[in-house]
Parts: sequence; structure tokens; C-alpha cells
Amino acid sequence: RPQPVESGGGSVQAGGSLTLSCEVSGYTGAIVYMAWFRGAPGKERVGVAAFRTGNGNTVYADTVKGRFTISQDRAKNTVSLQMNNRRSEDTGTYCCRAGSMWIQPLDPRNLGYWGQGTQVTGPS
Repeated sequence: RPQPVESGGGSVQAGGSLTLSCEVSGYTGAIVYMAWFRGAPGKERVGVAAFRTGNGNTVYADTVKGRFTISQDRAKNTVSLQMNNRRSEDTGTYCCRAGSMWIQPLDPRNLGYWGQGTQVTGPS
């Protein structure tokens, strides 16, 4: 089964940038997309960005459009999330999901294979 593993979390200053990576191991033949989600204590998990591996289509949450970029390194089975001009509301645990159906890929209720997440803090 696919197993996503996130990396790259840390602290960011106002207006700063950070890039997260999600590497998928295991069987990836049925994976159609990879997506990033953000969770925080007391808040619902929200979809941030998704990348369709077959044709490169992307979807972004309105709150991150123009600031975040999702991309794929197919040779490494890795999807990255470059976050620029971060805001305080971007703080949270970022989790990666590998999914097999490109239907509302940013809906956190959809089935898929989840990683453990990586914490990103700031700016405050």
C-alpha cells in the first residue's frame, strides 16, 4: 500500500518561505493525485493544494492561491509544497494524502492514504 512521508516542517518568520516534501513509498500504481492538508488544534482539517499525477492539473484553496505552489518530482515519487509569503493563519500540521480518485481532491473527508504530518509554525 502507498505510504506518504512528509518532511520539511519548521518555523517561518513573517513573509518567509518554506518548502514541504511528501515522498510516497510502497505500491503507487493506483495513485492519481497527491494533496496537502493543514490541521490545527480546535480547527477542522482543510485542503491546501492538490496535484494530479497523470496530467499535472493542480487545485488550490483560495486562501493560498498566488502564494503556495504544489509540484511533483515523478522520479522520486515526491510532491512538494512551496509556501511563500506565509501568514499566521498558515500555521498548523501539514499532512499529505495519496488518493486514487480525482473528485474534490481537497475534501478532507475523502478516502486515501495519509502521512503522519509535519509541523509548520509562524509567522506569529
